Amino acid sequence: MVWAKDYTGMTLNRRHFIKAGFTLATLTLFSPSITQAEVRRRVRCPILMYHYVSPLPSDADKYRVDLTVLPDNFYAHCEYLAQNNYQTVTMGQLYGALMRGDKLPARRVVMTFDDGYDDAYTQAFPILQQFGMAGTFFVVRDFMEQPGYLTWVQAGEMLAEGMEIENHSTSHIDLRDLDRETLLYQIGAAADAIQNQVGRRPKVFCYPGGRYDALAVQVVQETGHIMAVTTADGLVHTSSDLLLMTRARVRGTTGVQGLEWLIGR
Repeated sequence: MVWAKDYTGMTLNRRHFIKAGFTLATLTLFSPSITQAEVRRRVRCPILMYHYVSPLPSDADKYRVDLTVLPDNFYAHCEYLAQNNYQTVTMGQLYGALMRGDKLPARRVVMTFDDGYDDAYTQAFPILQQFGMAGTFFVVRDFMEQPGYLTWVQAGEMLAEGMEIENHSTSHIDLRDLDRETLLYQIGAAADAIQNQVGRRPKVFCYPGGRYDALAVQVVQETGHIMAVTTADGLVHTSSDLLLMTRARVRGTTGVQGLEWLIGR
């Protein structure tokens, strides 16, 4: 049975997918590197989705509160993972497991951080280093060097220390219903900038706001990305869903018990 994700994150089987107006060609578009003849691998590995790791500003609205994990709480998350024999893996290592059958630790998580805030360097990065953990940081080209965001020098230092610096678009706009030229600018130009600034071309894309359509997925693949993450919830990944990978959202209210539930459900 072939499975896919629709744009809302719901799981569709082949019959529902075709009934909804898609074709098997669209399935191939979403996973262009996978053919019917190839082995489909399935790996359970929570991809945790963080945003801010920082103290809350005095004027924080409900959205900032929801997206912000306090540094002490993030430290507690990492401490819990370490004490319970979880090991962080990178998106690259997860790709190896899905495509080549590479072995992963028995208890594994990926830690991702969206938007490239400066607290990625000042707060999250040193805590990850303290616990010997790795993180994947999705940066927005036009936000880099702006107040409150990473600098390219900081991103390069993080990359040199084993973190992943990946692509979150040029300007963080909704990628749906855009023409190819605009998508190439939003996706490909951002990848070019990351490569030029830190010396490594990104292989993973993060859809801004979790929004995409079929053409956006196609351009992600055409610009050299081998994986892409959404904001849809899920813990299990297959080699046929590399461009529509699910994650587990970490909220400001997610304490250690919440994290335990999130990755253990």
